[in-house]
Amino acid sequence: MKSSTDRDIESWEGEGGATPAPSAIGAASMSGTENQVEWAERIKFQVNAEFDRVAKVIESATSGQSLESRTDAQAILAILETKRAEVMSREQAGYFIHDWQEISNQVREMITEDPKYKAIKANKAARRK
Repeated sequence: MKSSTDRDIESWEGEGGATPAPSAIGAASMSGTENQVEWAERIKFQVNAEFDRVAKVIESATSGQSLESRTDAQAILAILETKRAEVMSREQAGYFIHDWQEISNQVREMITEDPKYKAIKANKAARRK
């Protein structure tokens, strides 16, 4: 049975008073040992935050830019969200532990290696000529 304090805290958290628990990102269906899943949930939470950070950088870099640049940025943000969905849908705890434990520039690399991103950059270079 939950105490009054526990219910108050849950209510406060539900109203946005605290950062959501990593399991709120969908890690409940992750495969692995209990310890691996717990570890991967924390990593997955950080990975999601890294995607958010990169999105904010892209958005802020285009403020005050031309319509073409803002359109390119929107296309790049769409690529980012596709990559986020691919990563966050992974259900193997080992994937997050192995590939994302040390977050460096993986998100940026995923975007720059995407064929759609390369096409955007090629079109931008052609417009400059």
